[in-house]
Parts: sequence; C-alpha cells; structure tokens
Amino acid sequence: MSDQIKIDIPPQEGGGFWVAKGQTFSVIDPEGQQVADLWAISINADEIDWLSTSQTRDITERLFPTIGESFYSENAKPLLTLVQDNSPCPHDMLFPACNRGLYERAGLPDHPNCRDNMLGALLKADITLPIVPDPVNFFQRSEPQADGKLEVLASNNPPGGNVVLLAETDLYVVVTACSVDFHPTNGGHCTGIQIIIG
Repeated sequence: MSDQIKIDIPPQEGGGFWVAKGQTFSVIDPEGQQVADLWAISINADEIDWLSTSQTRDITERLFPTIGESFYSENAKPLLTLVQDNSPCPHDMLFPACNRGLYERAGLPDHPNCRDNMLGALLKADITLPIVPDPVNFFQRSEPQADGKLEVLASNNPPGGNVVLLAETDLYVVVTACSVDFHPTNGGHCTGIQIIIG
C-alpha cells in the first residue's frame, strides 16, 4: 500500500497536484460548510483537454453525476469518476468560479477569488488553457428552485464531509477553498480544504 499524500489548502487559497491514471483522491471539508472548486486538466503530446461541466451535464443527463458516473472533458472523454460521496450536499456544476467582478459588485475590490487562485496554480505548473473553464463546486448548495431561480444557500456539509474521485487518465487537478465570505455560501466564513491522494 502506497503512502498517502496530504495537501492542505488554506482558506481563500488554491493549489494544484498531479494524479496518475488509476489513483484516487479525497476532497475533504475538515471544518464543514466550505465549498471546494475543482478543475482537472489532461495533457498529452497532441492535445490539452479539461473538465467541462457542460459536457458532463450533457453526457450524464444530470445536474451532477451520481456515484459511479464520470466527469467528462471538453472533448467528451471521462477524466474523473465519483467513487464516494460522503456529503449531504447536492454539489454544483452551474455556477462559475468567484472572480474579481463578483467582489467588485459587492463593494469588495481586490478580494481573494477562486478564478485568480486557479490561474495562479496553473502558472506554477506552467500550464496554459485557452479559456477558464467553470469548476465543479463540491459541497455547494445551489440547486434550482421550483420557480427556476438559482440561489446559493449556506452549505450544510458537516465537518469531515468529503468526496472520493478516481482519475481515469493522468491529470493535473486544481482545488480552491471558495473565497466567498460576504454571503452564506460557506456558512458565513471561509475555512480550508484538505486533499488526500492514495
């Protein structure tokens, strides 16, 4: 049995890591109510591909995959499979990452944000994408309401709530601890996210 690798992502920050095909990793919310944004990138000699929430919705015909189903790439290839879901949250694949504009509209210029944190992680890995894809927002409660409204509610993920994912190919994965602290999204305050590989 290989040694586990543990990565701590501080509040309002992000980090990236490599996983090999066949490896599993856990995304853990140690303190509870903290959303984790996730991106996955596949780099081969002839192409770069990335997790696409829209392709995933189209292929699975769901708002979010269920256990045993995959998250698909821009080129419709399976990148990650949801192995375990140890969280009561519906999770989210509709909202973009929080960005500078969101905080500026809220009167909070120069606020930490997941988009910049994701781009910083890619820069460290010397990876460039032609677009900034929308993330998978684990532990986020923003399912459509009966009237069609999309409202982000406070996460009800308990301390230690987690998901386990299987890499279907070699991937660079970026995870951010959502930076929203002016809205109930993360229970009113931001905490960290932990990754365990293996």
